[in-house]
Amino acid sequence: MTSLIRSGLLAASMLMAAHAALAHDDATLDRMKAPHGGQLRAAGSLHYELVLAPMGTQGAALPVAVYLTDHGGNPVPSQGATGTVTLLGQGQKTQVKLAPAGDNLLKGEGAYQPGPALKAIVSVSPKGLPAAQARFTPYAAPAKQPEHAHDHAGHGSHGAHRH
Repeated sequence: MTSLIRSGLLAASMLMAAHAALAHDDATLDRMKAPHGGQLRAAGSLHYELVLAPMGTQGAALPVAVYLTDHGGNPVPSQGATGTVTLLGQGQKTQVKLAPAGDNLLKGEGAYQPGPALKAIVSVSPKGLPAAQARFTPYAAPAKQPEHAHDHAGHGSHGAHRH
Protein backbone atom coordinates (compact mmCIF):
# COMPACT_ATOMS: atom_id res chain seq x y z
CA MET A 1 0.00 0.00 0.00
CA THR A 2 2.82 2.44 0.85
CA SER A 3 4.52 1.87 -2.51
CA LEU A 4 1.21 2.56 -4.26
CA ILE A 5 0.92 5.91 -2.44
CA ARG A 6 4.56 6.75 -3.27
CA SER A 7 3.98 5.89 -6.92
CA GLY A 8 0.88 8.07 -7.02
CA LEU A 9 2.69 11.00 -5.42
CA LEU A 10 5.63 10.61 -7.80
CA ALA A 11 3.33 10.56 -10.82
CA ALA A 12 1.44 13.63 -9.59
CA SER A 13 4.64 15.60 -8.97
CA MET A 14 5.97 14.67 -12.43
CA LEU A 15 2.74 15.89 -14.05
CA MET A 16 2.85 19.15 -12.11
CA ALA A 17 6.50 19.72 -13.08
CA ALA A 18 5.74 19.03 -16.75
CA HIS A 19 2.77 21.44 -16.68
CA ALA A 20 4.87 24.14 -15.00
CA ALA A 21 7.63 23.72 -17.60
CA LEU A 22 5.14 24.05 -20.46
CA ALA A 23 3.48 27.04 -18.85
CA HIS A 24 6.77 28.98 -18.84
CA ASP A 25 8.10 28.38 -22.35
CA ASP A 26 9.27 31.33 -24.48
CA ALA A 27 5.99 31.62 -26.42
CA THR A 28 3.97 31.80 -23.21
CA LEU A 29 6.34 34.30 -21.63
CA ASP A 30 6.21 36.47 -24.78
CA ARG A 31 2.43 36.77 -24.33
CA MET A 32 2.83 37.91 -20.72
CA LYS A 33 3.04 41.60 -19.87
CA ALA A 34 6.49 42.13 -18.41
CA PRO A 35 6.41 44.43 -15.34
CA HIS A 36 9.13 46.77 -16.68
CA GLY A 37 8.31 46.58 -20.40
CA GLY A 38 11.11 44.14 -21.27
CA GLN A 39 11.14 40.53 -22.43
CA LEU A 40 10.71 37.61 -20.01
CA ARG A 41 12.54 34.28 -20.09
CA ALA A 42 12.71 31.32 -17.71
CA ALA A 43 16.18 30.57 -16.36
CA GLY A 44 16.42 27.70 -13.91
CA SER A 45 14.18 28.45 -10.94
CA LEU A 46 13.79 32.13 -11.92
CA HIS A 47 12.41 34.44 -14.56
CA TYR A 48 14.69 37.11 -16.01
CA GLU A 49 13.26 40.26 -17.54
CA LEU A 50 15.68 41.98 -19.91
CA VAL A 51 15.11 45.69 -20.51
CA LEU A 52 17.21 47.51 -23.11
CA ALA A 53 17.26 51.00 -24.64
CA PRO A 54 14.36 51.88 -26.97
CA MET A 55 14.66 51.20 -30.71
CA GLY A 56 16.55 53.94 -32.50
CA THR A 57 18.64 54.91 -29.45
CA GLN A 58 22.36 55.37 -30.15
CA GLY A 59 25.37 55.69 -27.92
CA ALA A 60 28.39 53.99 -26.40
CA ALA A 61 26.85 53.55 -22.95
CA LEU A 62 23.29 52.32 -23.43
CA PRO A 63 21.45 50.88 -20.42
CA VAL A 64 21.03 47.16 -19.78
CA ALA A 65 18.75 46.00 -16.95
CA VAL A 66 17.81 42.52 -15.75
CA TYR A 67 15.06 41.99 -13.19
CA LEU A 68 14.93 38.73 -11.20
CA THR A 69 11.64 37.12 -10.15
CA ASP A 70 10.50 33.66 -9.19
CA HIS A 71 8.03 31.78 -11.40
CA GLY A 72 5.18 33.39 -9.45
CA GLY A 73 6.38 36.89 -10.37
CA ASN A 74 7.72 37.67 -6.88
CA PRO A 75 10.94 39.72 -6.76
CA VAL A 76 14.16 37.83 -5.98
CA PRO A 77 16.84 40.00 -4.30
CA SER A 78 19.79 40.93 -6.53
CA GLN A 79 22.15 41.60 -3.61
CA GLY A 80 25.21 39.35 -3.97
CA ALA A 81 24.29 38.33 -7.53
CA THR A 82 26.68 38.60 -10.46
CA GLY A 83 25.94 38.48 -14.14
CA THR A 84 26.69 39.36 -17.73
CA VAL A 85 24.67 40.11 -20.83
CA THR A 86 26.17 39.27 -24.22
CA LEU A 87 24.56 41.29 -27.00
CA LEU A 88 24.89 40.08 -30.60
CA GLY A 89 23.73 42.02 -33.64
CA GLN A 90 24.84 43.56 -36.92
CA GLY A 91 28.23 41.84 -36.72
CA GLN A 92 28.85 43.32 -33.30
CA LYS A 93 29.36 41.51 -29.97
CA THR A 94 29.16 43.43 -26.71
CA GLN A 95 29.64 41.97 -23.25
CA VAL A 96 28.01 43.94 -20.42
CA LYS A 97 28.86 43.24 -16.80
CA LEU A 98 25.86 43.44 -14.47
CA ALA A 99 25.93 44.71 -10.88
CA PRO A 100 23.19 44.72 -8.23
CA ALA A 101 21.25 48.00 -8.29
CA GLY A 102 18.72 47.48 -5.51
CA ASP A 103 15.75 45.18 -4.91
CA ASN A 104 15.64 42.60 -7.74
CA LEU A 105 17.57 44.65 -10.33
CA LEU A 106 20.96 44.10 -11.97
CA LYS A 107 22.28 46.91 -14.19
CA GLY A 108 25.07 47.67 -16.60
CA GLU A 109 25.72 49.60 -19.79
CA GLY A 110 27.37 49.03 -23.11
CA ALA A 111 27.50 49.84 -26.82
CA TYR A 112 24.83 48.07 -28.89
CA GLN A 113 22.41 48.94 -31.66
CA PRO A 114 18.78 48.37 -30.65
CA GLY A 115 17.05 46.60 -33.53
CA PRO A 116 14.97 43.55 -34.47
CA ALA A 117 18.01 41.37 -35.22
CA LEU A 118 19.64 41.91 -31.80
CA LYS A 119 19.98 38.78 -29.66
CA ALA A 120 21.04 38.61 -26.03
CA ILE A 121 22.36 35.93 -23.71
CA VAL A 122 21.84 36.70 -20.02
CA SER A 123 23.92 34.76 -17.48
CA VAL A 124 23.23 35.39 -13.79
CA SER A 125 24.52 33.79 -10.60
CA PRO A 126 22.03 34.82 -7.88
CA LYS A 127 23.35 34.58 -4.33
CA GLY A 128 22.56 31.13 -2.94
CA LEU A 129 21.13 29.78 -6.22
CA PRO A 130 22.72 27.96 -9.15
CA ALA A 131 23.86 30.06 -12.10
CA ALA A 132 21.41 30.08 -15.00
CA GLN A 133 21.34 31.43 -18.53
CA ALA A 134 18.56 32.58 -20.87
CA ARG A 135 18.44 33.69 -24.51
CA PHE A 136 16.47 36.73 -25.63
CA THR A 137 15.32 38.41 -28.84
CA PRO A 138 14.35 41.66 -27.09
CA TYR A 139 13.16 43.63 -30.12
CA ALA A 140 11.50 40.82 -32.06
CA ALA A 141 7.73 41.07 -32.31
CA PRO A 142 6.03 38.37 -30.20
CA ALA A 143 4.30 35.60 -32.11
CA LYS A 144 0.59 36.13 -32.60
CA GLN A 145 -1.64 33.97 -30.41
CA PRO A 146 -4.08 31.89 -32.48
CA GLU A 147 -7.80 32.69 -32.25
CA HIS A 148 -8.50 29.33 -30.59
CA ALA A 149 -5.83 29.80 -27.93
CA HIS A 150 -5.73 27.33 -25.07
CA ASP A 151 -7.41 28.56 -21.91
CA HIS A 152 -5.71 27.60 -18.63
CA ALA A 153 -8.95 27.81 -16.63
CA GLY A 154 -9.80 24.60 -14.88
CA HIS A 155 -6.25 23.24 -14.80
CA GLY A 156 -5.85 23.02 -11.06
CA SER A 157 -4.21 25.81 -9.12
CA HIS A 158 -2.26 27.00 -12.16
CA GLY A 159 -5.57 28.01 -13.75
CA ALA A 160 -5.83 30.84 -11.25
CA HIS A 161 -2.30 32.03 -12.08
CA ARG A 162 -2.86 34.76 -14.68
CA HIS A 163 -0.19 35.16 -17.31
